[in-house]
Amino acid sequence: MKTMTKTDTLENVARLLDDRDNFAILTHRFPDGDTLGSAYALCGMLQQKGKKAKVLINGTLLPVYHYLDNGIDHSDFQAETFVSVDVAEEKLLGELAQYKDNIYVAIDHHETHRPFASFYYVEPHSASAGEIIFELGKVMHIDFTKAISNAVYTAVSSDTGCFRYSNVTIRTHLIACELMKYGCDNYQIDKALFDTVAKNKKLLEAFIITNMEYHHNDEIALIYLSQKTLDKFGFDNETVGSTSYLPRTIEGVKVGITIRELDKTTFKISVRTNDGISASVICNAFGGGGHNAAAGCTIHATDIDSAKAKLLDVVYRTL
Repeated sequence: MKTMTKTDTLENVARLLDDRDNFAILTHRFPDGDTLGSAYALCGMLQQKGKKAKVLINGTLLPVYHYLDNGIDHSDFQAETFVSVDVAEEKLLGELAQYKDNIYVAIDHHETHRPFASFYYVEPHSASAGEIIFELGKVMHIDFTKAISNAVYTAVSSDTGCFRYSNVTIRTHLIACELMKYGCDNYQIDKALFDTVAKNKKLLEAFIITNMEYHHNDEIALIYLSQKTLDKFGFDNETVGSTSYLPRTIEGVKVGITIRELDKTTFKISVRTNDGISASVICNAFGGGGHNAAAGCTIHATDIDSAKAKLLDVVYRTL
């Protein structure tokens, strides 16, 4: 049986990485800016230390993130050491699950982390995995080039909603300031991630707002995105990106829910909350997890109505 050991300091993580070579860095399913930015930053850091490293992405790198690949050496090699970033549990590895038994180090910031790596470092007070990677880079005495700084900034800004979410701390802003000092393209990155939307994405957002369901005296806002709907607007579950923030933005809403159909009996749930309601508690009921204000899970049900009923029952009791 695999032994899983918690490591309590970044110095230990740095030593673990220093002892190995030929790295493959794994991201989670439906990769967002935090897992991607953290992976590319760590990849650049390891290459700077003279090691071979590459990023393994679940799916394809969306065009909005193509700049993360800048400065990365793509020399071919056989991976021997597997590291995951921002992956809370092994089932989130998606198409990279074939490596689940070989992961040497897992670096994560989810309080609901379920250990699966030989060594794991979890820092729940960090707003993003990117903050941990930044501090790890300091321990490793990394030269924060523009490419590495851009990758870390992407991770930090993505998981804080451009520094608007409740997980933001003084440390978050200080890290962003330091990355700006190193020359990161903060304006261009934030504009690309938060202020630039493709026409079909904007049309999908309009559909979401128009078709929102409200429950529990309008304290719950829920949207269901079927495969048919995603097809209509030219998306699939890999390319749709984040729309889960929208239900929470409605005035008076305490729990915002996005349900996406993966297949006829499997539904991906994203929960975003206000007013101290725990999204993590809601998703834990279905084997998922995340953070206090943002969490996710998967529900298996005979149809969407059954999935909604299961989920809303838990939300009602939570409220």
